[in-house]
This record gives sequence, C-alpha cells and structure tokens, in this order.
Amino acid sequence: MDIRIYAINLDRSVERWTSLSRRADDLGFGLVRVAGVDGVKTPPEERVDCDARAFERNNGRTMLPGEYGCYRSHLKALAEFYATGEAAGVIVEDDIELSTTLVARAVAIIEAIPDADVVKLCNHRVVGFRHVANSQEGDEIGRAAHGPQGSAACYVVTRKGAKRVLEGLKIMEYPWDVALERGWAYGAKVYTTRHDVAVPGRDSTTIATSSLYRAAKFPWWKRLRTYAIRIVEAVRRIGYARNG
Repeated sequence: MDIRIYAINLDRSVERWTSLSRRADDLGFGLVRVAGVDGVKTPPEERVDCDARAFERNNGRTMLPGEYGCYRSHLKALAEFYATGEAAGVIVEDDIELSTTLVARAVAIIEAIPDADVVKLCNHRVVGFRHVANSQEGDEIGRAAHGPQGSAACYVVTRKGAKRVLEGLKIMEYPWDVALERGWAYGAKVYTTRHDVAVPGRDSTTIATSSLYRAAKFPWWKRLRTYAIRIVEAVRRIGYARNG
C-alpha cells in the first residue's frame, strides 16, 4: 500500500510548510499540501455548513474563528484525498513532527484493522483504552472509553472512511477533534492507537489560545444543558468503546 501524507497549511504559515516539506523530502515521504481555510479571515456571517446554535449548545461557548477554519480545512483535506481514489492516506496538521516510521506504521495499522474508517495517531490523552488489534509494527489499536481525547493533528483514513466522514460531518456542531471521535454519532468506525505515532511540535497552535477559549465560555448557568449533553455523550462513548 502506497500512502501519501496530506498536510494542512495556512498560507500565512510559510515557515511551518518549509520545515515540514524539508523533513518529508529527507524521509522520502509523499507530501501533498492542502491550503488551509483561515477562519480569522472568514466573518461569522460568511461561514458555511455550520450550526452555530448547536455548537453553542453542545460546547457551552461560542465558536472561535480558528475552530471554524480548522474544521473546514480537515474536510478540504479529506475531499482532496478522496478525489485521488487512493486506498488510504494520512492527514496531518503542519505542526506535526514527521517520524521515520510514520508511513510504515500507518500502513501496518490499516492492514491490522482493514474495516477501519479512521485511526487517530495522535491524542492529548487516552483513558480507558480497550484493545482491538495489534499491528505488525507493534502499535496497539482500539478505542478509549473516556474522552474527548483531544487533538486531530494526525490520523490515517481509508477511502470509504473519508466518504463517511465527509457525509457525516458536513455540518459543524463540534470542534473538529471532538467531531471526528464521535463515530457512534455518524456511523463511522473510528479507532486510536494506545500510544502516539506522531506528536505535534513545540510551535503554538494557530487555532486559538487558552485565554480565547476561556473568554468564549458561557456562565455556568448557561452551560447546564451542555453538561447534560456531555453525560449522554460519555455513556455513548463507553458503549462505542466496548463494542469495538
């Protein structure tokens, strides 16, 4: 299986692309640049395919410009991959550290669990891991019973998986990393590796700062419905992990 890497990169992030592409060349990886959608340059009234009310209800805060851009960028990368007809591809954000074993491990993961739609290769946390399979490269594959796991900076996706994600996540109601994990909600087979196959670099994220996230939060009494939604989501996640 020949897997290429589709890297999301904003036009203003020239240094990131230079660094990433140079590293890919050194490793002999096929790297495709996907011009990211800059949410900062998209006024709220010009946003497409996003349900702002559902987002606020589900997350207890307003949608940040960087989150909108991130969501649209990942859908764009998946669409570009799907259009090639390739069997599988790796989607990365431009701050990921490309390792020498990334492509080989991604191939081995898909071979170990060929019915997968998406396998996350990078997370902030993996709690309550439930094992499903082992790859020939030594990676444990499964699902996490607790979440959100955070980060969608690197994942391997199959062709049928890309189609399923593009159809199921067309309308934005969650940040991308949360939405992608919710395979139970859009009928996808989403897995993760127990340990990261790739990790983000030290550069700060271009999505948002911690202070912006805090400022976007509603008062606690406006988040009561959000808390109830999260309880239901936690139960559904546990069931999804157990049925992996």
